[in-house]
Amino acid sequence: MPAAHHVTPAPLRGREAELAALRRVPAGARAGSGGALLLVGAAGTGKSALLDLSAAEAGDLLVLRARGVACERDLPYAGLHGLLRPLRDRLAALPKAQGEALAEALDLGTPSGRLVVPAAVLTLLSLVAADRPVVAVVDDLHHFDAPSREALLFTARRLAGEPVALVAAARTDVWAGAVPVRQLDCLDERAARELTDDLVPGGLPDDLRAALDQIARGNPLAITELAAALTPEQLAGTAAPPATLPREGRLWRAYTDQIEDLPGPTRDLLLFLAADPRLDTATLVRAFDGDPFTALEAAERAGIVEVAGDRFRFRDPAAGPVVYHSASLLARRGAHRSLAGALAHHRLRRAWHRAAALDGPPEELADELEAAATATGSPCPFPELSLAYERAAELSTRGDTRATRLAAAAQYARLEGRPHRAHALLDRLRSGAVSAELRQQAESIRARLELRGGETSFARDELLAVASSLLDRDRTMAVRALVRAAEASYLAGDHQRFVVIARDALTLRRDDDPPAIRLMFEYLTGMAASFRGRHGEAAGPLRRVVELAPHVHSPSVLVWAAVSSLMLGDDAQAFRLSTRAVETARALGAVATVPQVLEFAINSEFWLGRFASAAANAAEGLRLAQETGQRGSAGQHLGWLSMMAAVQGDEETVQTRARAAIELAGAHGVSIAGALGNWALAQIDLASGRPAATVQRLRPTARADVRNTHLVVQVTATPHFVEAAARTGERDQAARALRVFERWADSTGSPDRRALAVRCRALLAPPGEADDLFRAALDLHHQGFSEFETARTELLYGSALRRDRRPGAAREHLYSALDTFERYGARLWIDQARSELRAAGESVPTARPKAAEELTAQQFQIARMVADGATNREVAAQLYLSPRTVEHHLRNIFAKLDIRSRVDLVRLLT
Repeated sequence: MPAAHHVTPAPLRGREAELAALRRVPAGARAGSGGALLLVGAAGTGKSALLDLSAAEAGDLLVLRARGVACERDLPYAGLHGLLRPLRDRLAALPKAQGEALAEALDLGTPSGRLVVPAAVLTLLSLVAADRPVVAVVDDLHHFDAPSREALLFTARRLAGEPVALVAAARTDVWAGAVPVRQLDCLDERAARELTDDLVPGGLPDDLRAALDQIARGNPLAITELAAALTPEQLAGTAAPPATLPREGRLWRAYTDQIEDLPGPTRDLLLFLAADPRLDTATLVRAFDGDPFTALEAAERAGIVEVAGDRFRFRDPAAGPVVYHSASLLARRGAHRSLAGALAHHRLRRAWHRAAALDGPPEELADELEAAATATGSPCPFPELSLAYERAAELSTRGDTRATRLAAAAQYARLEGRPHRAHALLDRLRSGAVSAELRQQAESIRARLELRGGETSFARDELLAVASSLLDRDRTMAVRALVRAAEASYLAGDHQRFVVIARDALTLRRDDDPPAIRLMFEYLTGMAASFRGRHGEAAGPLRRVVELAPHVHSPSVLVWAAVSSLMLGDDAQAFRLSTRAVETARALGAVATVPQVLEFAINSEFWLGRFASAAANAAEGLRLAQETGQRGSAGQHLGWLSMMAAVQGDEETVQTRARAAIELAGAHGVSIAGALGNWALAQIDLASGRPAATVQRLRPTARADVRNTHLVVQVTATPHFVEAAARTGERDQAARALRVFERWADSTGSPDRRALAVRCRALLAPPGEADDLFRAALDLHHQGFSEFETARTELLYGSALRRDRRPGAAREHLYSALDTFERYGARLWIDQARSELRAAGESVPTARPKAAEELTAQQFQIARMVADGATNREVAAQLYLSPRTVEHHLRNIFAKLDIRSRVDLVRLLT
């Protein structure tokens, strides 16, 4: 096995509140009045690390340490013996009865009465602390014997006024709330990411990070051990990521020890749950030989399982693989055989368990498994279709059949969003003798993985090679490969190459093509004409694409219809088609396809002014893209998130997200992602009164700069460029850019696009002509969907009227714009509208209290909602954040405003 890489020791992450509470206890002891604190949490949540830090920071305090050991739980006073052994020579200073009782308890394990030993422990610690304050640090208190726990609890409740501190840790609250308790949950997403970055300073690929997160679920020790066990091949992406915790790790041993303490029937039942995570109660009753509820009771008491609807599940999902792999092969086969017998109603799961149990001839089992997988045709939580086909391949005795099933497994692994797994399966396919057809299929899968997870130019060349090799054998697959190659060119911003590919593809067209293939040809024709500036010529093919959409069911093909609608300016139709594509991808279990099709749902929502929904979809798309190793798609979602932050005027967030999008664009040749990030930066410059910077970012250029230029984005960003250029006096450049935009806008017939073109003409018009153009632009806006752009036009018109010394007419438009901007939370545009109103003679209050001006737009939004009485959970639901993220923002808000409570926030903001 390849050696694991070196992992740098990491600081504690996400434990600020626990650390603060822990430090207060020894501080009280120093001040002469100590106390106790019990840390409670599952194995690996960081209890020991916190206790270690507490001991290390003790400084002038006398530190007494002990750790409970499971094998000593039945030895009375073994825990106290470990803790008080360094003080053995001080027993003589105790009152005689107490000294003799404590000595007898520590030496012989026999008590002299229920009260005398606990009282002796308290007296002993108080005597020692008279010379030097004491902190007692007890780990794994749940493994202490009962008399020792009772004595420590007696002591802990009487430390007020004594220079003694007691800090302890246990998996459960063994003292039933009798002392202050801090519950240690798993780390939130931010802290888990920070910890991973600490452990692997070079960083992890997003898909590998997602695989580790799926196993660790925020458990700090799990993250640490998984990071330490990564091999160079896994870090490089040439080997599949780990599927379970490291078997030699502390956490694996902790789960094993916990399971071994359970009764035999309970362990047997846990094996059933581990063998089939989707097991419901009814199936469990049929499969288990005995009373499952009695067996489960012990596991539930031990905190290993929990009830979830009609199912029992592992409280920590990482425990399931430990249960399964710790069982003997014979026990595992028996469990699978019983489950197969109880799952006659579920064809695929039954076939899976029969195959796992080797309950029949291997080839027969393989055929049954493949037939069941083929018939499923819907998302399958367990077993995943890639696993089913892989197991069928392993059971196959014929080489050609094995190869075919491996290829199917790789294809489903790609769709399920498991690129490492897909690559590993393709490597196994490459190592054997396979037919030319299968080899081409494998290369097609590899190229699709590269298209979204690697470098676009390499993916394009691979797809073109695949198309060429498939022409004589599978024309439909060849056409799909050509469209994918064109897509790679589009993502890279290489529109000339797109046109060339489209021209070559048209030679393959036939009159009897099915709807999906006809749609692809029309799409290539229409988009190629658009890229050449022939929008009138493009309209016909693009409309035919939309007309063919009802006859196709593939999410990726539906997306091309959504793109065609966007090019035609029909945003509502684009949204309907892209939403259908998203729903279809989800229904098919094509996890990897979802972030790709979300890109176009977000695009249409942006034009419709549905910014909150677009931001929520972009956040989901980013998460899925990262989890499925699609760096190019992640870059696009970061670009859209930066656009949404630009609307809100959150410059800090725009900078962070846009720079990340541009970096991904440069690394993977996805210029559309960089162009979106660049556009967002230009918008924030424009909203902040920096028109020269906006012009510089959006200036039309012929440079093939993969980071921030893309023809489609450049054209659609023209209204921002024209507005900025009009302010800086670069009217000739603005007019040239506007002519390109107008040709497209006029070809669409979209009132929203045409309104923007007329607005631009108004900004460039000579005195006396702008007024009619602004009114014409507003008339068009009122026929469209985008309230936000309508408000932007009203702001510009109101500003022009105010400069033309018509303040009364200006105020009507400025107030209307202000109302819309406030509904959207567009902070910088609110400021501009208020500034214009004041210049027009209106007395307008500031947008927010001066004390809150340092808050970002999102922080101010959260602060306002909390001041209005919303809970963290209510804020999270409305803003598409997690409650933990809202809590994190509130801490920063309190720090920036120098306040301590929600009451202070209400006073400040009302």
